[in-house]
Amino acid sequence: MNFLAPETLNPVARPVAKPALLSIIVPTFNEQDNIAELVGRLDAVLSGLSWEVVFVDDDSTDGTVKALRELSQTDARVRFLHRINRRGLSSAVVEGILSTASQYIAVMDADLQHDEKLLRDMLERLRITNCDVVVGSRYLQDGGVEEWDESRQAISRLATKIAQRVLKTELSDPMSGFFMMRRDAFDRSVRRLSAMGYKILLDILASARPPLSVSEVPYVFRNRLHGESKLDSAVAWEYLMLLLDKTIGRAVPVRFVMFTAVGGLGVVVHMLTLATLNQMFAVPFMQSQAIATVMAMTMNFFANNMLTYRDKRLKGGWQILGGLLSFYAVCSIGAISNVGIAAFMFDQHYSWWLAGIAGILLGAVWNYAVSSIFTWRK
Repeated sequence: MNFLAPETLNPVARPVAKPALLSIIVPTFNEQDNIAELVGRLDAVLSGLSWEVVFVDDDSTDGTVKALRELSQTDARVRFLHRINRRGLSSAVVEGILSTASQYIAVMDADLQHDEKLLRDMLERLRITNCDVVVGSRYLQDGGVEEWDESRQAISRLATKIAQRVLKTELSDPMSGFFMMRRDAFDRSVRRLSAMGYKILLDILASARPPLSVSEVPYVFRNRLHGESKLDSAVAWEYLMLLLDKTIGRAVPVRFVMFTAVGGLGVVVHMLTLATLNQMFAVPFMQSQAIATVMAMTMNFFANNMLTYRDKRLKGGWQILGGLLSFYAVCSIGAISNVGIAAFMFDQHYSWWLAGIAGILLGAVWNYAVSSIFTWRK
C-alpha cells in the first residue's frame, strides 16, 4: 500500500523554490547578542531583493546556536550550519558557500563591524560589470577604522604589504573580511583553497585560476557592539601558515614545514636540558639524555598541538594525555628509524654528515606522517 500523497508521486506537479539571488555567509562563535540585530539590518538594506543569510557556527557556548535555531524557525531567509569539533573562519566560510546555490555570495562578520549598507551597491557592481569580486576596503579614500591603536594599525599595514607581495596585486585591502563574489569565481578557486586561518579572501584570490578581477569600495570598519574579539596570539601564526601554503605549499606541505620548525625548537630544549643536568648537576649522561629526550618530545607535542595542528588541537585532560602518549610512541619509533638509517648509510661508506641528515629527515617524515594519523587524527 502506498501512503504517499499524490503530489509527491508527480515531480512535475511540485512547485520548485528558486534559490536566493544573494547568499550572505556569516561565521559565528559566541555572537548571541549580534544575530537578531544583524538580520534586522540586512532586512532593512536588502528590501526587495531575493536573499538569504547562512550562519556557520563553530559550536558556540553562549546561546548563539539556540538564537540561530529560533530565528531560522520564524524567518525562511535565515539558515545555519552547526559545526562540532571543527574550527576556523576560513573553513566555515567555505562550508557555508558550498551549502548555497546562489549566483552571488557575500562574506561578512557577525560582530556588526562591516557596513551592511554597501551590500546592495556591491551586488549592483557585480551585475553590471565584468569584475569577479568586490572588496570592502578600509584603506581606500573615505575608508578607515574607528578606534584602532597604533600597534594594531601597524600590524595591519605590515600584514597587508606581505599579502600584496604574495598576490602580486595593487589591491589596497587583501586582508579584508568583507567582500562579495560571483559563484563561478568561487568555483575557480575552491579546489585549491588552503582554508587555513581567518583570511579567506587572500586564500581565494591566491588560489583562483585564472586570476580573478577585483573591484574595491571604501568602508569604515566599525567598533564591535557586543561580545569579544576572536583575535588572539595564534592569529599571526595562522596567517604565516596561509602565506607559506600559498607560496611553497605545492612543493612541501606547510604543516610539515611547521612541524619541522617546532622540531628545531625541540632540539634546543633537548640540548639545554642535557647541558643543565649533565654539566651543571653532574647527572649521569644516559639519565640526562633520557630526561632531555622526554622534555623535548613533550615540548614538541604541546607546541604542535597549539600551532601546527591548531585546527585539530586536542582539548581536555584525557584527549591531551592520550595524544601525548601516542606522540611519545610515534617519536620513539622515529628515533629508532633515525639511528637505523644513519648507521646503515654510514656502513655503506656515505659521509657521516650525509648519513646523519638522512636519519634526521627519515625521522622527521615518520614523526609527521604517523602523528598526523594517530595523534591528531580528527
